[in-house]
Amino acid sequence: MKNEPLPESLDCQDICPGNDIMSKLIPGAGFHQKHLGFEWGPGDLLVYETNYKLQGPRSASSPSVHVVRRDEDICSPILRKLFNESHLIFVGLQKIKEDVPSKNKKSQFVSISKNYRSVIRACMEELQQNAVSTQEGSLASQYGDQVSILLAIELIWNLCEVLFIDAAPAGSLLLHLLDWVRLHKSDVDTRAREVLQSDSPAQHQSYWDVVISLVLQGRTDEARQVLSKQASLRAESSSVFKRMDVLLQNMPIFNPAGTQTLTEFDVKWRHWHEECDRCLQDNTFASNRHLETICKILVGDEDTLLEQRELLSTWYHFLVTRLLFTHPTIKPPDLHYYAQSSMNMFLGPRASPEPLDIILLSAFEFDLHQVIKDCSIALNNWWFVAHLTDLLDHCKLLQSHNLHFGSNLREFLVLEYASGLFTHHSLWQLAVDYFDHCPEFGRVYLELQIERVPLDTERKAIKVLRICEDRQMSEQVRSICKIMAKRALRNNRLGSALSWSIRAKDAAFATLISERFLQDYSNKGFFTDLDLLDNLGPAMLLSDRLTFLGKYREFHRLYGEKRFSEAARLLLSLMTAKIAPRSLWMTLLTDALPLLEQKEVIFSVDQTYELMSCLEELNLGTKDSNQTDQDEDIESTKTELLRLALARNLAMAIVKEGTIET
Repeated sequence: MKNEPLPESLDCQDICPGNDIMSKLIPGAGFHQKHLGFEWGPGDLLVYETNYKLQGPRSASSPSVHVVRRDEDICSPILRKLFNESHLIFVGLQKIKEDVPSKNKKSQFVSISKNYRSVIRACMEELQQNAVSTQEGSLASQYGDQVSILLAIELIWNLCEVLFIDAAPAGSLLLHLLDWVRLHKSDVDTRAREVLQSDSPAQHQSYWDVVISLVLQGRTDEARQVLSKQASLRAESSSVFKRMDVLLQNMPIFNPAGTQTLTEFDVKWRHWHEECDRCLQDNTFASNRHLETICKILVGDEDTLLEQRELLSTWYHFLVTRLLFTHPTIKPPDLHYYAQSSMNMFLGPRASPEPLDIILLSAFEFDLHQVIKDCSIALNNWWFVAHLTDLLDHCKLLQSHNLHFGSNLREFLVLEYASGLFTHHSLWQLAVDYFDHCPEFGRVYLELQIERVPLDTERKAIKVLRICEDRQMSEQVRSICKIMAKRALRNNRLGSALSWSIRAKDAAFATLISERFLQDYSNKGFFTDLDLLDNLGPAMLLSDRLTFLGKYREFHRLYGEKRFSEAARLLLSLMTAKIAPRSLWMTLLTDALPLLEQKEVIFSVDQTYELMSCLEELNLGTKDSNQTDQDEDIESTKTELLRLALARNLAMAIVKEGTIET
């Protein structure tokens, strides 16, 4: 959307569905007497101050910015089914092999188009049921609006399927258009059932309306069946009804699967048409005005057809009926002339066409891009134009249309639709697949949008992380892991924090968490999250402090398993290799005390000397200025105990090693 300057405003008011107007103060807006600009986002409106100064006298009051249109569809549970099911169809469409010529894939594309329409119809029926069953008036009205939109969408899609995807030739074209009209003018069937199920069908007030409606839709066999009810009651005029029955029975209908050529059909149809015209000229049906009206319809009399406006109800129904009785072999390139003239005749000079009329007219004119453009403006979300354009693009019908900013029309619309899905708490997962199938800008959009997904739970974070890892989005992987690691650390969940920092390969943060683990050990006297610490593996090499933590935990495990010699070697290596921080040397030396006091000599002479060296080096180091007298006494006591234990162990080791040498 374009950025546009707005008048000075101090309040931004949102009109939200089902809520009262909410005012929000915009800090500093209008303070410098400058215009405000705005930018439509996927779900909200950004208002900002521009460099354009206000012109004219200063306003005494403060005007407001109103957001009067929001996407309600994405919040509807029923329409979410539409989004979910159409996503599966979209993904399946992308799997159709590109190397197969599009002509050979025509049946697949038609089938996919019908799948999309069946999903639309299923949602429409559910919305209609809900509209009837709900007790809340505003909700029923909302359901009704959504049904109207879906009806228009299905109507447009079906016409595009006939004209562009199936691309029916002359002869077959009119048959498809008749099916299109019948599908979207289903009230005839309801009225026909009502008439036929009544006690006296021929006397029913809607009887002739039903007969004429069936004829207008080219359903001659059904019209004959209803007419037979009247004929059986009027013996005196049975010949007239029989004559009409013969005309309806003999009406030629083109059969694409048959052996008859289009030329042969055209000759046969003209003979039939002349026969209908003769009946009219001979006043065959003058005794019955209804039959005479039907005969005039059969010869394609435009004035008579226009008199049936209420039964036709729309100009495009009028168009198809007009073609059926005047030009059944219409060729696709000639449709636009008949469409334009039919709309003008049906609406008249005073009525102006609705957006739907303009869209359908553009379709009859085979102006695909105008159809997509007008639908983008008229409809309340990107679902329709994104999926229809994607299908048309696969049919190779949009190859020549690229946008000036680099992306083609199909990708632009799919990106817009997917961006909208990302504002929803669960539908964002569908959007990922849409971005995946936008080769030019899809990855860039995904990288930007994935960072905005709120990581409410660890389960959701893992979902997002898996998506990023599958697509080698290393920067986003690090970002997510850092966020989750910091959150876990704030909640004092050290194991989770360490796990996330390892996945992020963040050495600094892993060091910080390792420090917290060691501090926690010092306070409690035992380690938590043993499963994680015991299975660090190569991950412990991420930082020196993490390496020490892993090895120190391994020392405790070896000690617990009474593998004292291995534990002693590991403890000594931690100190001599300078892996252990000096602040923990006293703790490690204290851990050595139980090993020094074992009956069996664990530390050799050399190892004992090394421990003594570490103890003396520790004592020669700078004292902690924050230490209290009590702490110094404790440290001094520990040092004396260690010296005594080391001296005793040294003597035992010398004796043992001397005895072995002897």
